[in-house]
Amino acid sequence: MRANTERSEGLRTLPAGPAVRQDMGRDSMGEKPLIAAVRRGDAKTVETLLEAGADPNTVDEHGTPALCLAVDAFDLPVAEVLMTSAWLNCTAADGRTPLLRAIELGNHSIAAALTNHGAHLWPKDAEGRDALELARYWHTTGAETELRRRSGSPTPAGRRTVREESGTVCEELSLGGLTVRTGHAAILTDLESKYGVTPSFAELMKRALAEPDVDHEVWWATTHALRQREDPSVWDAAGALRDRPDPLERYFGALVLRLGVLFDMSDDESFVRPIVDHLLPWAAREGDPRVMRELTAGLSDALDPRAAQALPALTRHHDAEVRRWAVSGLQWPIRTGNPQALAAVVACTRDADAAVHVGACKALGDAPTDALVASDALAMCLHDEDEAVRVTAAVRLALRDDPRGDEVLRGVDNTDQDSPYYWDLHDVRRHRQVPNPAR
Repeated sequence: MRANTERSEGLRTLPAGPAVRQDMGRDSMGEKPLIAAVRRGDAKTVETLLEAGADPNTVDEHGTPALCLAVDAFDLPVAEVLMTSAWLNCTAADGRTPLLRAIELGNHSIAAALTNHGAHLWPKDAEGRDALELARYWHTTGAETELRRRSGSPTPAGRRTVREESGTVCEELSLGGLTVRTGHAAILTDLESKYGVTPSFAELMKRALAEPDVDHEVWWATTHALRQREDPSVWDAAGALRDRPDPLERYFGALVLRLGVLFDMSDDESFVRPIVDHLLPWAAREGDPRVMRELTAGLSDALDPRAAQALPALTRHHDAEVRRWAVSGLQWPIRTGNPQALAAVVACTRDADAAVHVGACKALGDAPTDALVASDALAMCLHDEDEAVRVTAAVRLALRDDPRGDEVLRGVDNTDQDSPYYWDLHDVRRHRQVPNPAR
């Protein structure tokens, strides 16, 4: 999950200075190979050096361990490589562990990785704060306020958005040569569960709403924390938000319900039934497209026949992403021969949105082999102007032992593993190698 950041070769934390990152020049001549690779952000070389026997606890000329350097540079890929063998609770001259450093820097992804690998929670910083207390301090004080206090600068902090490979985002604040990220609320939320602290639904929602960008990592941290409780009172609190005038509040509730369905590990509908009880009436009245996408995604993933009954109408929703979710949720009803689901998805092969069109082809591929209307609809898609639609239709026809898409398949390179169709074509090759007595 590498953040899209601009690396400076002169970034490090002073051994006895503040916890935030500081910009200083560095002469890399004569560095130990592992330290040099860490400072370059070269995760592959770090891995190679460790495999060759390099000491994962190597320190730089200031006595700062390699793992601490990676944390200070916001470098998750390098930190993750080091975490497999380095001492997770190492300290530099300032006495801070990698976890305490990550918390002060507001780096949620690295803090989460460290705790998931077993980093100790009880070490304390110079002010006597453990991991939870330190995260709470930064969350309560505010990153920019704390930066201004430490730097002595009265000017506003510079801001830029950083997007992680996971899709979440946060802001990076810089002031007076100090840099932190705004992941403190997400870090606090993660740590609370490890300390046995259970904040209220309202408190967690307040943390999320403080960040208007729903892609901010605090939205994932707070909704995931609520989902993990698997508590009917959580579903009720989320469902009650459907009447709120603020679409962000409604989005929070819809996301909590959707995650409850998504992470359902039960084999029947008993767990999701009370969640679907909230989703169905809400989806029938919701007007905000972004909220509606989460509601439809929840219905799409639910193992509840009532959800499947609601999805055909949603394939005609004005928002394309809502239609995509609805189509994906109809794959199982189509597989079991549901005529309403089949008719709705056949109609979606004429949708103006190519992604809806592709989803419809995938769903139709699951129709019973004697459902000729599905095969004929797929054959019509072989002439679509969008290549992804044509190839998807041809693949699904081939898996149904229908040769009408073979000409399309012959025009696609099936050897390029970087091709978006590689694995679909691989499935076709495997299918045709298995004798079919019905042929």
